[in-house]
Amino acid sequence: MTRPAAAPPAVPTPPSEPSSGGATLDRRAWAALLTIGFGVALVIMDATIVNVALPVVMADLHLTAADAQWLNASYALVFAAVLITVGRLGDLHGRRRLFAAGIVLFMAASLVAGLSGGAPQLIVARLVQGLGAAMVVPSTLSTLNATFTGRARAIGFAVWGSAIGGMAAIGPLLGGWLATAVSWRWAFWLNIPVGLLVVVGIVRVVPETRDATAAPGRDVWGVLLSAVGMGGIVFALIESSWFGWTRQPSGAPSPVPFALVGGVLAVVAFVVVEQRRSAAGRHVLVDLALLRVRTFRAGIVAALIVAFGEFGLLFTLPLLLQGTLRYTALGTGGVILWLAMGTFLVSAALPRLSGRMSQRAIVQTGLALEAVTVGGLAIRLSTSISTLELSLWLFGYGVGVGMATAQLTSLLLSDVPVQESGQASGLQSTVRQLG
Repeated sequence: MTRPAAAPPAVPTPPSEPSSGGATLDRRAWAALLTIGFGVALVIMDATIVNVALPVVMADLHLTAADAQWLNASYALVFAAVLITVGRLGDLHGRRRLFAAGIVLFMAASLVAGLSGGAPQLIVARLVQGLGAAMVVPSTLSTLNATFTGRARAIGFAVWGSAIGGMAAIGPLLGGWLATAVSWRWAFWLNIPVGLLVVVGIVRVVPETRDATAAPGRDVWGVLLSAVGMGGIVFALIESSWFGWTRQPSGAPSPVPFALVGGVLAVVAFVVVEQRRSAAGRHVLVDLALLRVRTFRAGIVAALIVAFGEFGLLFTLPLLLQGTLRYTALGTGGVILWLAMGTFLVSAALPRLSGRMSQRAIVQTGLALEAVTVGGLAIRLSTSISTLELSLWLFGYGVGVGMATAQLTSLLLSDVPVQESGQASGLQSTVRQLG
């Protein structure tokens, strides 16, 4: 798709839609923002809830280690493979519509997952959950970018960023409590009442936006190559610990290098195909001219680094706390909650802070704080470290995440044309998923 010389607004805003361009947010705009925040929080929190509840699920359903591996991998693979495609679908057919469809699909899969009696049903449900989550994340981000301006934009991205960073940290606490005090099945069923509230909010207060300049057309090769490329790379990164990089524990050749090379080749082919289609004036899945936008290009690199640190920490820390330091599932969640507290605290202060510091300075400060706290934690971490000290390191890291995630996302989309918000959001989310 070639970029027009003068792009009209994504969708004219009728008087009944949220007023978000002034100094303050009205009640309808706040309701839309909270709906978006709860929607993205739902899918982010679910992933970390399941991680903590997994040992209980394995024992109850008699899952093998391979079953457990696929339980996590299935969600991540589908999520990464389709992010770019669904982001573009939101641009073309409506971001609110995609948001609503994703939440409904996610709830349906959650219901099935909670009713599962064995590995096959649960793995398929997680696959569908991954698809629903992939529809929600870029649609919420692109809706924010297309709807909120001025100070409201800073507030909106602070809410979105805190939902990403904070709820990922709250998930282990909630998952630990559900797994030990209630039932692991409620780790999935909890999504249904929250999801229903989000659907009501979508219908009542979230405005519809889309790319009004998009020409009709399909890019089948772009969809296939992006899915194969991202799926192959993510499979290699996730499954390398299980299959090994070259040989499996049994001595058989590992599929990991083949998946990685195939994924990289598919991504290269995707870039070539998109460039040729764009030069010919044909419909493309992703406008690669986005990568010539300096703030977007630099921002997705920084987002990759932030995601690598944050989600790497949230994946390994519960294993360390429960496996080495002998914390219970609930105790592990209580420690990691301090990370969420730091994220939520600084997110509340970001709108005021953004009036005193530039977005770039806030992001740089947040990244520096993340580096210092992770380095300090790595030095101090031992079997004798106190819960208080561990919690304080995580609180500081959470403050850094809150500063970096929210403003980094706003900064990297700041120069992206509004009508291309969906594809830019999908590309940004894909890069974060690789991290």
